[in-house]
Amino acid sequence: MKISALLTSAGINIGLCTLFLSLYSILRKQPSNLSVYFGRRLSEEHNRRDSFSFDRLVPSAGWLMKAWRTTDEEILSSVGLDAVVFLRMLVFSIRIFAIAAGVCLFGVLPFNYYGNEMTHTKIHLEKIDVFSIANVEDGSQWLWIHCLALYIISSTACFLLYLEYRNISRMRLAHITESPPNPRHFSVLVRSIPRTHDEPFDVTIVNFFTKYHGSSYLSHQMISQAGTVQKIMYNAKKVYKKIIRLKNTSFNQHHRSSNYRCGLCGGGSRPLHTYHNAFELEAKRYELESSVSRTTKKDSSAAFVFFKTRYAAVVASQIPQSSDPMLWAIDLAPEPNDVYWSNLWVPYRLVWLHRITVQIATLAFMVVFTIPVTFVQGLSHLDKLQKKFPVLRDLLKKSFLIQIVTGYLPSVLLMLALYTVPPVMMLLSRFEGCISHSGKRKSACGKVLYFTIWNVFFMNCFSASFIRNLVSAPTDIPTMLAKLLPGQAAFFITYVLTSGWASLSAELLQIFPLICNFIKRTLGISDDDPSVLSFPYYTEVPRVLLLSLIGFTYSVLAPLILPFLLVYFLLAYLVYRNQFMNVYRTKYDYGGQLWPLVHNTTIFSLVLTQVIALGFFGLKKSPIASGFTIPLVILTLLFNENCKNRFYPIFCKLAAQFLQDLIEMDQQDEQSGRMQEIHKQLLMIYRQYPADTDDIELVDEEPQTPGDSSLNCLQRI
Repeated sequence: MKISALLTSAGINIGLCTLFLSLYSILRKQPSNLSVYFGRRLSEEHNRRDSFSFDRLVPSAGWLMKAWRTTDEEILSSVGLDAVVFLRMLVFSIRIFAIAAGVCLFGVLPFNYYGNEMTHTKIHLEKIDVFSIANVEDGSQWLWIHCLALYIISSTACFLLYLEYRNISRMRLAHITESPPNPRHFSVLVRSIPRTHDEPFDVTIVNFFTKYHGSSYLSHQMISQAGTVQKIMYNAKKVYKKIIRLKNTSFNQHHRSSNYRCGLCGGGSRPLHTYHNAFELEAKRYELESSVSRTTKKDSSAAFVFFKTRYAAVVASQIPQSSDPMLWAIDLAPEPNDVYWSNLWVPYRLVWLHRITVQIATLAFMVVFTIPVTFVQGLSHLDKLQKKFPVLRDLLKKSFLIQIVTGYLPSVLLMLALYTVPPVMMLLSRFEGCISHSGKRKSACGKVLYFTIWNVFFMNCFSASFIRNLVSAPTDIPTMLAKLLPGQAAFFITYVLTSGWASLSAELLQIFPLICNFIKRTLGISDDDPSVLSFPYYTEVPRVLLLSLIGFTYSVLAPLILPFLLVYFLLAYLVYRNQFMNVYRTKYDYGGQLWPLVHNTTIFSLVLTQVIALGFFGLKKSPIASGFTIPLVILTLLFNENCKNRFYPIFCKLAAQFLQDLIEMDQQDEQSGRMQEIHKQLLMIYRQYPADTDDIELVDEEPQTPGDSSLNCLQRI
């Protein structure tokens, strides 16, 4: 690919980013879009304003300064630890790639450009390969510059990674020990309870835990196989709350039809009257309760068991309860609103079969996805395919069309194809047998990460190699291998522009919620209780880690990609801070457990970069540079082992220090008299039927009227 094609792609993406950012700065000021761009803040403040101002029609960048001034403490208190971990991942990327850009752009790039004796033409007519290590002459004495740059990047990355791992570990400990009493710390999930013919599961659980955990056992709650009833009750709760809201809302006796309704949507609208009849909510409530009692529920071999102290629950979850590992399987319980009830009555003996099936399906999907990846690479190498297929010459005679097809279209098609991956991986993770929604999303995050790394990074290189073999002689294979990865730098630069820059602008604009909000307003559908989105970690974390992998791999091989990556991470830092404070809310908390995935992927990226550089130094006939790279790989692996032993136990299991903290928390609750209140809450907190009418309070709520604070809501935002 020539620089002109790259500049064409960059110009298109910069134009789209500028357009989206300008639209966002205008649309966010419109009162009708407050539920789209300030969903989290509106759900907390319940404030709106609908007054016209000319400032609403003028683009502005004030939101950037507000996002920049937001502190990590504010995000931690508002959104949670997971958002802080995600932002720290971006901060780490900004720091390391700023250092890499300074070292490689001024230290490595000039030697790549002048590394071979050739006549350089104008910059925009040059190919990107002349800026990569492929342009360095074999046996060049300047290859030690690349080795030195690799040492600087690797050592700096390890140092920064250590600091982040240490700080996030401390935040995780503080998140657990300093937070209010959490019911999950007193609860465990017991599965695969042995079945006996002469006694029900309830009696089996009581006998077992009173015998082996008699001093700490409190109570238990059986899990029933009644998924259909649960869904009916959940929908009934939503309808019931809607009735309560309508009952307590003041209506005009004659309400005019909506101005947004068109004549094509049906008949004319009637005046809305307050609905009065003999319908009594208490009667419906009694009928709702009796419908549940009449429904037969079959207890599954799973239950929540509650203990008197945190320490007892943790010890019970860590120690095997039986010589048969398939009986009395115990795990720490998830959060009450995080429980994935549909998977709890899956027989524990079949969970492994579910996981194997999901792994096979994931591999099959990865294989099928190689077809669009190969097609995309074919578009990136049309100049080579034209030699093999002359019919393409007539189709691409215009240079501008070639620049669009080879420089912009491949990355766009690949990005659109990748949008199908997260929903598929989420569907597979549901079948995997996870006991919590957060665990399901964490599993999907790992699947999406491995999928994108394999198909976007490795398969793009392998498919490019296959396409080049169609037009290369066997004697050119060593040269082709030496130029394979640097030759893909152009594609990955355009991928950073489309999947990075453009996707950030689309994320900021919230296109799909904006369209839904417009349709609701057009049809006159009221949105008194708009849903607030939760942050999709399973899509955004893999995207950031993939771009980091690309940045590490090409930092020394083709440093031209680093400025584009650095701009992406800077923009992502501001965009996601803004989204966390205004748009998203925390629904399922990972407790910072995504950081080990970030750390391991970063170590993998560093080792892969070093191994690839080692191969290039060998192909470029530089034994000194190759010899100095081998110790770097070993030191990076030793650093990873040190971090694994020092910090990872805090994220995967409860260390002795953490158990001491739990004992101290139990003692403080006993001394303050809060333990009895906690025990009472435990018996009611894990409700399998969240729509149980006992949870619905019949309170005549006053209709909320906007006060003085709501009149200034838009100005404060």
